[in-house]
Amino acid sequence: MIRFFETAKKGILLAGIFFCGVFFVYPADDTLLLTPDKAAEMAVNNNLSLEMARIGTDIKERKKNYSWNNFLPSLTATGTMSHDNWATVTQGIDFTTMRPYSMQLPQWHLNGAFSATLDFSAALIEGLRSSRLDYEAGLITFEKARLQIEQAVRKMYNNILLLEANKELMNDSYANAMRQVSMADANYRAGLAPRLTLIQAQVAAENMKPAINDLDNTLKSLKGNFALILGLPYDAPFKLESISFRAADISMGVKEMISLAAAEKPDIQELRANILTLQSQKKALSISNFTPFLRFGWTLTSLYNPMLDPFKDDLFKTDNWNKGGNFSLTLGMSLNGLLPFTKEGQQRKDMEASIQIQNIRLAQMVQETELELITKLNSLEKTLATAEAQQGAIQLAELSYRLTSEAYRAGLQDFQSVQGASLALEQARLQLLRENFNYLNDLIDLEYLIGVPFGTLSSAGTLSNRGSGR
Repeated sequence: MIRFFETAKKGILLAGIFFCGVFFVYPADDTLLLTPDKAAEMAVNNNLSLEMARIGTDIKERKKNYSWNNFLPSLTATGTMSHDNWATVTQGIDFTTMRPYSMQLPQWHLNGAFSATLDFSAALIEGLRSSRLDYEAGLITFEKARLQIEQAVRKMYNNILLLEANKELMNDSYANAMRQVSMADANYRAGLAPRLTLIQAQVAAENMKPAINDLDNTLKSLKGNFALILGLPYDAPFKLESISFRAADISMGVKEMISLAAAEKPDIQELRANILTLQSQKKALSISNFTPFLRFGWTLTSLYNPMLDPFKDDLFKTDNWNKGGNFSLTLGMSLNGLLPFTKEGQQRKDMEASIQIQNIRLAQMVQETELELITKLNSLEKTLATAEAQQGAIQLAELSYRLTSEAYRAGLQDFQSVQGASLALEQARLQLLRENFNYLNDLIDLEYLIGVPFGTLSSAGTLSNRGSGR
């Protein structure tokens, strides 16, 4: 029992760290009825971490939609005013008077320029594809985050139901303990049992109160964290719809399920998309290093007459400006990329190594997924078998408790026998509850593994073909 509480508390702490919801006003006097689907929808809509992922996806989408702007020219406009450190004196002959002259030129100069350049290479075309693949990878990452939140919420939903059911069992056990106190008191008064037996019964009943209070606090904390995850106030009242426990019909073969998981598991899809993006980026880099580029350039310049002073003469007189400019077409190629020891060459090697690492990770993930799937299927079979056996154990424990209680009432059994039978019945019922909820949570994990919508199996559905994917 103590181990169970510790596990539940760890789950509360992890849930509180992993999730954070936004609050909205909710009437305190209304009780919200929740289903697993509704709870998952509320958590997805109000999760701040998912909202950040959504913004990141929007950034990648905008980058993809405007990736064509790489084909726009770079426009530059400049205006420069300069002052000579030393004055310049020009000399010549005045042909009117045929006399030599000398004149000091203005030290201030003014010029303006406008230029447009465009570098075109085949790498730009591959860059368009890289932007699209990066956006698609972002969508997969966002969907993976959404599914992980939904998976955690559905399992937390089940954990709350388990604690509530466990609380009912403990209340029933406490009621039984109080009945045992009444029986001990009646036997003591009738002279059929010593006063020690009555005291033992009272102590056993009192010892159950701390466990009940601990369970109440654990359940309250778990429900408060669950409310925050859904975007509700911590103390918002809600009620969870109960879940029926039925074995899911999984008629798909193990090999087919492994193949489906290798293709549809969100983690694997995300890694494959990232590999495709890296490959496209490496291709764009290789094209840039090994193919020439074509540069288009157009420049317009205007220089204020150096013989005139821009502070004294008319700036707006057209004849005072000397106009120039040109259109250029340049074919060039970066040579650094051809050499493996340069920064560009090492960058290409690094990207190749990164792709190899990601491919190895993909192979490992596929192997781990296969092992995880087999382990999960074995766990489902074991849980079903244990639950079926536990049904029989409960029936025997109920019979043992009833017969022991009757014998104790008649003075034929001591209190320890009744207490032992009661404890065995409580443990049998609690074990069945755990197996049932473990089975549901294993089904949720299996749905995530093979990439089918949540509820396909955990709602006692059927998985018989690959047409049920997300």
